[in-house]
Amino acid sequence: MENLAFWAIVGATTLATILLLARCLLTVPPSDLPDETAMSSDMKVYRDQLAELDRDIDRGILSKDDGDRARVEISRRLLEADKTAQARKAGAETPTGLTRATMGIIAIALVAGSFGLYLTIGVPGAPDFGRAKRIALSEEMRQSRPSQDVAEAQMPVWAGPPQDAPADYLKLVEGLRTAVASRPNDPQGLDLLATHEAAIGNLVAARAAMGQLLDIKGETATANDYARHAELMINAAGGFVSPDAEAMLRRALEVAPNHALARFYTGLMFAQNQRPDLAFRLWRRLLEDGPTDAIWWPAIRDQIGDLAVLAGENYTPPAAPMPPVSGLSGPSDEDIEAASSLSGEERAEMIQSMITRLSDRLATEGGTPEEWARLVSVLGVVGDTQRATAIWAEAQTIFATHPEALETVRAAAKQAGIAQ
Repeated sequence: MENLAFWAIVGATTLATILLLARCLLTVPPSDLPDETAMSSDMKVYRDQLAELDRDIDRGILSKDDGDRARVEISRRLLEADKTAQARKAGAETPTGLTRATMGIIAIALVAGSFGLYLTIGVPGAPDFGRAKRIALSEEMRQSRPSQDVAEAQMPVWAGPPQDAPADYLKLVEGLRTAVASRPNDPQGLDLLATHEAAIGNLVAARAAMGQLLDIKGETATANDYARHAELMINAAGGFVSPDAEAMLRRALEVAPNHALARFYTGLMFAQNQRPDLAFRLWRRLLEDGPTDAIWWPAIRDQIGDLAVLAGENYTPPAAPMPPVSGLSGPSDEDIEAASSLSGEERAEMIQSMITRLSDRLATEGGTPEEWARLVSVLGVVGDTQRATAIWAEAQTIFATHPEALETVRAAAKQAGIAQ
């Protein structure tokens, strides 16, 4: 019944619009000619003047020659008035066939265009939703999401590690699996297994290992642990934020309310559940606060324009940062001076500390391709090819859709002898 009422209103509105256009096209606009009453009065005056002229000639008031000249002038004025009257009458007649055809084309275009546009971008049959109804529908959609297991079951089965993954590295991963299977309560082993399974694209196994690690850590788990688990769950589900992943994000934000990665994925969850307003608020702050080299920063910048439109916001995202002119900066003067006074063992510890800081930052905040390349290079220099291979494999996953960025890291991997 509501459907019929809607189409009746649409039809009536369209018909009214067509009638208004028809009136404009088919009705002759007022002209600059004198109105009909004035023209009739003028013609009557001229006729009366002709009759009076004949009487004046008969009475001898005017000579015949003067009367003839006056008759010619009055007759001329009478003919002019008659022509004007005929012109107005002709202008008021029915429009030409061309005008009718134009009106028909406009009517067809108006009806076809309006209905075509609505059927393309509209939702025929959809009821009107106020704000409260939309929020309620969003919450219903959010509560009815499939679980993590169901979402993962809908994904393609893992096809195996990347073809260019080194055989030695894959052998090490297999050994790690065996070690964790024999020592399932080893936190370090589970942490490494989650990292390396994710690096070769085995996301479900990585998610499972991270889940075991959280069970072991219990109350000692950090915000990074929860956010990392949520990210693995989301990636394993093809980008879908399940209720299970949302629970992990919530735990991360309870521990660290400003955790950037957790806020990013929380915004993604809102966007997936018809709450662009909440997603926009989260992503806008992340985008403006940065850092611009975070792994999520370009993803937000690419999508926030469309999100702003859906949220009813007029927003222009900040410009993308200029790439560094000379790559990454090297160690500071203080670092060099400090390193020169250290023993060989102390210098190695300092280098390892710098590697750890960079590795941790890339894992939690992301970074530029140059930073990933630098980490791979440094690990190759210090002889830690196992970690270098893992970082290279992870970079291939992260920069899979950015060929130029991937080539930057690939060059470093070749230099380290872990890529062809």
